[in-house]
Amino acid sequence: MAFIWRATLMLYLGFSFFFTIEAIDRSEFPDNFVFGTASSAYQFEGAVNEGRKGVSIWDTFTRKPGRILDFSNADIAVDQYHRFKTDVDLMQDMGMDAYRFSISWPRIFPNGIGEPNQEGIDYYNSLINALLDKGIQSYVTLYHWDLPQALEDRYDGWLSKQIIKDFENYAYTCFEAFGDRVKHWITFNEPHGFSLQGYDTGVQAPGRCSILSHLFCGEGNSSIEPYIVAHNMLLAHAAAFHTYKVHFKGKQDGAIGIALDSKWYEPISDDNVDIDASRRAMDFELGWFLDPLIFGQYPHSMQRLVGKRLPKFTSEMSKLLAGSLDFVGINHYTTLYARNDQSRIRKIVMNDASTDAGVIKTAYRHRERIGERAASLWLHIVPWGIRKLMKYIKEKYKNPVIVITENGMDDLNNPFISLKKALKDDKRIQYHNDYLSNLSAAIREDRCDVRGYFVWSLLDNWEWNSGYRVRFGLYFVDYKKNLTRIPKSSVQWFKNILDRDRYKTSYLESSTIYK
Repeated sequence: MAFIWRATLMLYLGFSFFFTIEAIDRSEFPDNFVFGTASSAYQFEGAVNEGRKGVSIWDTFTRKPGRILDFSNADIAVDQYHRFKTDVDLMQDMGMDAYRFSISWPRIFPNGIGEPNQEGIDYYNSLINALLDKGIQSYVTLYHWDLPQALEDRYDGWLSKQIIKDFENYAYTCFEAFGDRVKHWITFNEPHGFSLQGYDTGVQAPGRCSILSHLFCGEGNSSIEPYIVAHNMLLAHAAAFHTYKVHFKGKQDGAIGIALDSKWYEPISDDNVDIDASRRAMDFELGWFLDPLIFGQYPHSMQRLVGKRLPKFTSEMSKLLAGSLDFVGINHYTTLYARNDQSRIRKIVMNDASTDAGVIKTAYRHRERIGERAASLWLHIVPWGIRKLMKYIKEKYKNPVIVITENGMDDLNNPFISLKKALKDDKRIQYHNDYLSNLSAAIREDRCDVRGYFVWSLLDNWEWNSGYRVRFGLYFVDYKKNLTRIPKSSVQWFKNILDRDRYKTSYLESSTIYK
């Protein structure tokens, strides 16, 4: 059972009082529950011109003026390509069971297809072996947004059906090279986010969108292309799943899933129209991908509202898709309110995929914010949302095996605060404590089949359009001093809750929190 932490809260008002926090601890989870940290190749590795790696669409995208807020790129990132052994030591020291990382497609196939690059294979073999040596499992993502630029140039990448076969070949190569040691595979990371941000709003690679919808774009179709891309990704997932099942499952005995990004959408009122809007919001985010993978078809609300722009699955496609999952990865950070967009003015003006659901999403109700905000504008801290999301998935999708493949919060990379203050990340500790408490309740009380939890992220890193402006890491990365890794307070907190062998003294128990 969880124990009670008591700590002194010192207020700037000049007085103090005691308060209690019900703290999570490893015993609140099943014995085989997996704790880990998550990363992606493009955000961590760096070494973009080493090891015969090819160019990715993100290498190209970061060179376009104004696309990254701080004008940075990930050419070096946090240099995990050269420092992976010491980073693995950090994971072991915390007591983490697993590491979720992605393989860079252009590092394995510099031109997207052809002969595999042995230097790339050797690198990932070294990383996997280093993890195994420390008793850490590998959870490997095959595609975390860094498509080989050669395939984008050759046939427009994910807009072409050819990508399905090429992805299947890439996946086969990875299964063959690493599958004797990798037992958990994730085909795609956040296909929903990739489809919309890459092909609707155009704010991420490859940066396609309609000029009528988004004025800085001159190439693409925001009302059609996101659906084509998502369709091809779903079929590529199914192809990889069945390739593994036929050629590798018997001898490697691994599992294949997908990592889907999903907020929880709470109805802004008890009105039926807002309740229905929240369901549509879930359909157009999570259901867009999970419905086909469980039931073989898109959600009915999408079929109705998108109409002919939504690609159709043949009966053969539906059979390949339905049940093509051993587990569902969920990347969950935040919760928003949903209300019905009665006027549909946004749809008329924008005419893009993002407005098809007819839902207005907001963090405010009656002028009150749904939760405290982290550094990123989109990330509000709403711990109860993860429990509601788990219950929703259990009830709608027949209680599949779930792994929380990402969860975390960010601080601003503020150059004006002291290192001491930057390392004292009490807000992050509270975030993880409260989200884990709700996740534990979903498992114990709601009987949701959740098997693991991965923190985003081990290290501060390059965060896509935000560049280095925000910090998600448990470890502070000193970008000015050789990318030195320095533990934040949350590192010790995780060490305490993950330690199976000794009495767990809390970080808060012996410290003062300043607010």
